[in-house]
Amino acid sequence: MYTIIEVKEQRQEQEFLRLPVRLYRGNPNWIRPLNNDIRKVFDQEKNPSFRHGECIRWILVDEQEVCVGRVAAFINEKTCRLEEYTVGQMGFFECIDDREAAFRLFDTCREWLEARGMEAMEGPVNFGERIEWWGLLTAGFDRPPNYAMPYTQPYYVKFFEAYGFLDYFKQFTYRNRLVVESLSPVVVWKADRLLKNPDYTVFTYREIGAGKAVDSLLEVYNKAWNLEVHGVDGITREQVEALYKSLKSIIDKDLIYFVYFRENPIGFFLMFPEMNQVIRRMNGRVNFMGMLKFLYYKRRVNVALGQLFGVVPEFQGKGVEAALIKKFCETVVQQNSRYKYLEMNWVGDFNPQMMHLMDYLSATAVKTHITYRKLFREDLKFIRSADKA
Repeated sequence: MYTIIEVKEQRQEQEFLRLPVRLYRGNPNWIRPLNNDIRKVFDQEKNPSFRHGECIRWILVDEQEVCVGRVAAFINEKTCRLEEYTVGQMGFFECIDDREAAFRLFDTCREWLEARGMEAMEGPVNFGERIEWWGLLTAGFDRPPNYAMPYTQPYYVKFFEAYGFLDYFKQFTYRNRLVVESLSPVVVWKADRLLKNPDYTVFTYREIGAGKAVDSLLEVYNKAWNLEVHGVDGITREQVEALYKSLKSIIDKDLIYFVYFRENPIGFFLMFPEMNQVIRRMNGRVNFMGMLKFLYYKRRVNVALGQLFGVVPEFQGKGVEAALIKKFCETVVQQNSRYKYLEMNWVGDFNPQMMHLMDYLSATAVKTHITYRKLFREDLKFIRSADKA
């Protein structure tokens, strides 16, 4: 017998945060997220998604009042009506290896979403941007997660699929060693051809400064992603400035690149040091000792994490992507940088162009996450994201 409890009090929030610590105890690949990174998702003052959506979370306890599961459900009013049916979301699912407990959590999300007019739910996802806490890990359990990405139990897959969740899209994490020789001749040729044209220029964040970087990211992002096709909401200047501010302590100005055509921004490549190499030593806390560890181990990070890659539609396929990658690899090699590997964190199977680029980089897919979708009625037609383009 299980009891579902809405998280309203500090004690319940602590149970929400501590449950994964018990579930993954002894697993050397799991990295405890920072408590503050999880808290801010559910903080109306810090998460701008509350301005156009609502969110709720629960814990599940057994007869001894021991927490055995957790989950959250949310609605994004800007994206929930893009389909022929309405789609709510769920995420932050963690549970003991018990089907009854898992289904109780799924049912709770479904009932809450149906009561608000939703006809389907997707998950596990984030109440916010896709680059954080998105997808269920289905391959790559032998590797630690990247920063702000889920590492989930292998047995969760059987729960989602037995409940009727279907594979809506896959997202892959690719990895390669940072040497120019790893680039295929095709990438080098495309990059060199484009960069010989004086109309095209590539600059780092360090070279252009914060003001121009904000302007450029804002312009490219809102052109590169179509809300109706990709289900990604546009970004505001306030959000971009908040992103830079929140990441100020970890930004490496030589890991962020912008490309311009006749001085107009047409693409960007956002990378950050892979901070989970540091966070794994902090036990979820940003206290005095945690900050000392952060400052010490930050200098030892050897993986550059590609978080966001964007090119405006009219310049896609012209070599812009290749130019950004080649310029970055050359910079790393010339500077004898501490970064030895590049991991691309979010390559969706609905984006075959990026998948081909990963092949040209001799990059290997080392992790797979799946975003599932569950339809609430049999008369609704399921179509994978990749089949809509």
